[in-house]
Amino acid sequence: MPKTKLHELSELGQSMWLDYIRRSLIDSGQLAEYVDTGVRGLTSNPSIFEEAIAGSDDYDEQIVGLTAQNKTAEEIFEVLAIDDIQGATDILRSVYDETEGRDGYVSLEVSPHLAHDTQGTIDQARHLFAKVDRPNTFIKVPATEEGYPAIEALLAEGLNINITLMFSMEQYENVTQAFLSALEKRAKQGQDLSRIASVASFFVSRVDVKVDDMLDQLTSPQAQSLKGKIGIANAKMVYQRFKEIFAGQRWERLAAQGAQLQRVLWASTSTKNPAYPDTLYPDNLIGPHTVNTVPPRTLEAFLDHGTVAPTIEQGLDGVRAQLDSLANVGIDLDTITLELLAEGIVKFAEPFESLMGTIATKKSQLRRKG
Repeated sequence: MPKTKLHELSELGQSMWLDYIRRSLIDSGQLAEYVDTGVRGLTSNPSIFEEAIAGSDDYDEQIVGLTAQNKTAEEIFEVLAIDDIQGATDILRSVYDETEGRDGYVSLEVSPHLAHDTQGTIDQARHLFAKVDRPNTFIKVPATEEGYPAIEALLAEGLNINITLMFSMEQYENVTQAFLSALEKRAKQGQDLSRIASVASFFVSRVDVKVDDMLDQLTSPQAQSLKGKIGIANAKMVYQRFKEIFAGQRWERLAAQGAQLQRVLWASTSTKNPAYPDTLYPDNLIGPHTVNTVPPRTLEAFLDHGTVAPTIEQGLDGVRAQLDSLANVGIDLDTITLELLAEGIVKFAEPFESLMGTIATKKSQLRRKG
């Protein structure tokens, strides 16, 4: 395989992951081809599974068999999802081994209905991690008030956790504290730190969608100049905080015991506004110790015409000025990020419910055909 832009990204310290899963992706060899191209991991969520199961017949034969076993829609989904995650982790295992546990992960999310249920999240995360039974599995947990103690408890137990639905600096602070506290607990108990992996998934383009709508209500040149800028500015400030947190004595003590960095993962990096370049977010968030997870269309666009350069720390003075200007035009980013978290939970809960309905419908349709 010739060198691609994804290999060049790796040389700059960033891993590109694929934000997509489907049975045919695994069975056809396409995921293995993506790995050869330089893809270093895979993420999934309820929306992606809903699209895969509802939008294809990839799963129909298995649904027939599971229906004959009188399994519920939720039980069927779990079997389908775990089979997909196992298939993907097996393909990515070579990456996991080559990178000594830094890359090669596949993420599976806890039910969005557990976003405000600490113990329920812990119980389901343990269950899913054990069921998948692959070391290169991430369990995704949302960065809610109830999620933080679950994240800490699960990491302390030795699970790999992808913290999702992060939009604000406050969430990032809470997530890193949960990670550090969990590792300190393990260290105190003399447990291994070297294979505990975690990423902090920070959402980017959704910030611009919401902020741009508000800026459209304002006519000042200052307001208009901020369109399409705040998502990246917000992310760049988080990266600066990442550098500070993982440079102090607290981290150095853990690193000396073999701990891995909790990398920042840029999520929601497909361009939602067609007026913006389709590689806007991947191009502008490249830097060491980061991950970017992208859907297939954005991946293909980046491979074709993306720009590989260390951009994450470019223009920081301008970034700070943009965030100050946003406040000056009367838009409170903290309020927006709180709204985005609430909306994000709903955006995953709705496709999850739709998915359960789809499976129930397929059960009855396929039963009639049988």
